[in-house]
Amino acid sequence: MISCGSLIRILAAETRTLMDKCRSSRKQHHWLFGRRACSVLLAVTLTISLWPHSSCAITLSHADVLRIGKRVWQNECNGTISGLTAWNEGEDFASLGIGHFIWYPKGGRGPFEESFPKLVNFVSKRGAKLPILLLKGADQPCPWSSRAEFLRAQHAPDMNQLRQFLAGTIDLQAEFLMVRLEGALPKMLAEAAPADRPNVQQQFERLTRTPQGCYGLIDYVNFKGEGVLHTERYQGQGWGLLQVLEAMHGTSDADAANEFARAAKATLIQRVHNAPAERHESKWLTGWIRRVNSYSGG
Repeated sequence: MISCGSLIRILAAETRTLMDKCRSSRKQHHWLFGRRACSVLLAVTLTISLWPHSSCAITLSHADVLRIGKRVWQNECNGTISGLTAWNEGEDFASLGIGHFIWYPKGGRGPFEESFPKLVNFVSKRGAKLPILLLKGADQPCPWSSRAEFLRAQHAPDMNQLRQFLAGTIDLQAEFLMVRLEGALPKMLAEAAPADRPNVQQQFERLTRTPQGCYGLIDYVNFKGEGVLHTERYQGQGWGLLQVLEAMHGTSDADAANEFARAAKATLIQRVHNAPAERHESKWLTGWIRRVNSYSGG
């Protein structure tokens, strides 16, 4: 029997070969067909290699991944094109794309993981044409140094090109969200206490066995991270996916999404309680709770 890790490596090689053929075509309709074929190949067979001795857990179609991506877009940007380029009040970074991926300006680094450069690298490797603004490389800093400067540039050519690029790569951004989830479980199991690892994996697997659970996992890990960075903690307590899964102890697949929503709500309330007063995080709590309630349909 072929191992999950070997399967992923074979599929990655096949995808790269197909992408190379796509790029070599001079006809636009061949490229479009190739891109769609590559997306289907990636998404239909995309699996997660779990902790040692575990089997592949998730198989989602391209349509399922895109559907979840659009729900994340709705959560982050109200499903609008204008919402694809944002800089929230009180934050020191731009939030871009359907997942409001973080992009820090030069010299600016905070406690939260920077994800936009990783997205740029992913979509570039998939053959998407980058706007001039992003051609310097995936590691370049955000060119706008402050929220005020970012807002003044809302109708500048660079911003318009960036927004068009993001609007034209919704499918690839959705796949990026899925790939991020692919790497989340090994990170979480490595961070969790040995005694907690079996429960974390069990709760993760419960959620992957239902479409609603998959949506909750993908959205939350994008929304609040894996929970493995020690910089993403207040008073020693994190608020990422790991902490939510650690708070779950059920066994029924049917109730997994509902329990996940309840645990996520409690985790976010605890985050606000622990947050430094000057961050005024209580102003976001109502929206956060509304978002995690959508995991259970509530």
